Amino acid sequence: MSIGETLAEERQRAGLSVTQVSLQTRIRETVIRGMEADDFSTCGGNFYARGHIRSISRVIGIDPEPLVAEFDAAHGGAPQPVSALSAFEPEQPVAFRERRSPNWSAAMALALALVVIYGVVQVVGHGGGERRTAQQVAGTPAGPAPAPTTSAPAQPNSPVAEAPRTKVEVQVEAKRATWLNVRGDKGKTLFSGMLREGDQKSFTAKKKVRMVIGVGGSVDLTVNGKELGSPGKGKGVQRLSFDRNDPESA
Repeated sequence: MSIGETLAEERQRAGLSVTQVSLQTRIRETVIRGMEADDFSTCGGNFYARGHIRSISRVIGIDPEPLVAEFDAAHGGAPQPVSALSAFEPEQPVAFRERRSPNWSAAMALALALVVIYGVVQVVGHGGGERRTAQQVAGTPAGPAPAPTTSAPAQPNSPVAEAPRTKVEVQVEAKRATWLNVRGDKGKTLFSGMLREGDQKSFTAKKKVRMVIGVGGSVDLTVNGKELGSPGKGKGVQRLSFDRNDPESA
């Protein structure tokens, strides 16, 4: 549902008329009707539109912030800042490789060992007339080369044998009422509206699923078959993103 459809449905669910909402918010009825039709031109600008969304949402009893975030995304406004703790993981994690200094001690020890072995071979070769390999001089008896070892074939149930995932699967179960917006590949809207306690939804996409949850800790998530629990417990709006590799193996 759009912002206007959400405001209209929740107003009716609260049993309030446009006139009653107008009296409590001091917003003109024509402006409220326009907003419920997703026409924000009569609000007098984006700044006032955000204020009207918050005022109406509080009167009809819903969290205004998800709707304000949706308005900002659609009308070019800056989104609300989000704490780094509000999401499970960043959308594009960056791996840092530690730069190691060369091990000069090991290199010098190896060079010295090669010099000693070469000297021993030269002395024994000239004195006894025998040609011995470095392995025989060191005292290790010569013998047939060991048979090459072969690694055991991958078992059907091993991680190597598993086929890679071809899509992202997310299941949502509401623990209490909250607003939810879900987008799939190329920003396609998969769901936008209110969830009631006990509601369950499933979403799939080929590459990525993005979610905006109105109230932290209000839903339980299962991503690609693994239960992740309730993100952002005790926090505000949650913005999450999952791909085919999530959640990462421990």
